[in-house]
Amino acid sequence: MKIKSITLACMLGLVASTSATAASELEKLRSEVDALNAKAQEWEEWKAPKTLVHLAGYADVGYSDTEGEPGSFNVGTFSPIFHYQYSETVMLEAELEFNINEAGAGSVGVDYLTIDYFMNDYAALIMGKFLSPLGQFRQNLHPSWINKMASAPVGFGHDQAAPNAEVGLMVKGGFPTGNGTSNYAVYVGNGPTLELEAPDEIEMIETPGLNKDGDGKKVVGGRYGIFIPNQQLDIGISAATGETSIRTGSTGSYAYDTARSYDAVGFDFAWRVMGLDLRGEYIKQEVGDQAASVAATGGEWEAWYVQAAYKFDSSNWEVAIRQSQYDTPHASVDREQTAIGVNYVFASNFIAKFNYEINENPNAGQTAGDRVLVQLAYGF
Repeated sequence: MKIKSITLACMLGLVASTSATAASELEKLRSEVDALNAKAQEWEEWKAPKTLVHLAGYADVGYSDTEGEPGSFNVGTFSPIFHYQYSETVMLEAELEFNINEAGAGSVGVDYLTIDYFMNDYAALIMGKFLSPLGQFRQNLHPSWINKMASAPVGFGHDQAAPNAEVGLMVKGGFPTGNGTSNYAVYVGNGPTLELEAPDEIEMIETPGLNKDGDGKKVVGGRYGIFIPNQQLDIGISAATGETSIRTGSTGSYAYDTARSYDAVGFDFAWRVMGLDLRGEYIKQEVGDQAASVAATGGEWEAWYVQAAYKFDSSNWEVAIRQSQYDTPHASVDREQTAIGVNYVFASNFIAKFNYEINENPNAGQTAGDRVLVQLAYGF
């Protein structure tokens, strides 16, 4: 009996040992399978990454000769654009702008920097500093390799009639409508500020995209457009409203004057047919009077342009003509311009431009010099 018990115990021990060994081997096998699965997932992510990184941008160099001034070669701008997108959910986009002034010193700025959340196929939520959605030129046409001319239309440059940028929150997207598509942008932002020209006049409306709302007055606005593909016609209307104020002082010690009304309105169109690209735009910014302000009188900053460009069939040559006008409360700044251009298109993203601008100031006693511009512009 004792021998049987010993034998049974040995057999049970052997079974237990074998089971433990089997369990250990099974656990080891499971670990190896998990590791292989993890490597497979890494391989799949490498083949179809969810994170995409894209670098784009543009640069231009050229020559400028204004009547009554010495002609000069120049570096216009270098603007790299960064895109970082995760899946189809979110994207960070930013454009830097490197400039060289007439003394040869460099500077860098941020044209825009936003985080975009794609809510669905018809809407994206955008927050940060974005190019103004009012009109078309500033948000879509200002890059030098896209612009048919070597300069912006008068009134559409920095801190002129057309708003440049905004810091705030925007919903932007589009949806099908009948035979075309509608596109829209609605935003709320910090709004512009006003620069005082001593002693009691407003010199300009500054719209660089203010990173602080010093006067606490927000601006709301947007653009609604319709694109009709079979006619290659795009038309849009823009508007914004809110309040703004005069800013005085220097960085770290700004002061803001009594707030006053601010309104903007615009209209734009583009029509493309048989090699002809015809487009135009109107924009106006207006600030109201404010009796309690150091500059009681407001004013209007208004601009428009019409442009036609034609690329010859089976040729790299393109011609363009643009008529534009800029009207402000200050007679010395007003401009009427006729610009004539001949372009050589090396590639869709590389263009040489030869422009002659006829500039006039319509006010009595005021003058403006004509200008010759040569530019090489490259988009990448």
